[in-house]
Amino acid sequence: MSLKIVANQCTGCSACEPECPNDAISEVKNLFVIDPDLCTECEGHFDTPQCVAVCPIDECIVPLVTA
Repeated sequence: MSLKIVANQCTGCSACEPECPNDAISEVKNLFVIDPDLCTECEGHFDTPQCVAVCPIDECIVPLVTA
């Protein structure tokens, strides 16, 4: 599974980017995005996703829902 950053919630604070052990988070036009091909929700590294743990905005980083 992967996570995504809700664009209209993201403040561009950059707290999440350095916390990602997979380098899945990058900045695009002053907002941050998660590459779903790289995101593992920190499995194998941490017990919980670190981006969610450090994000100051509740529900800004959520599970990616695919059809």
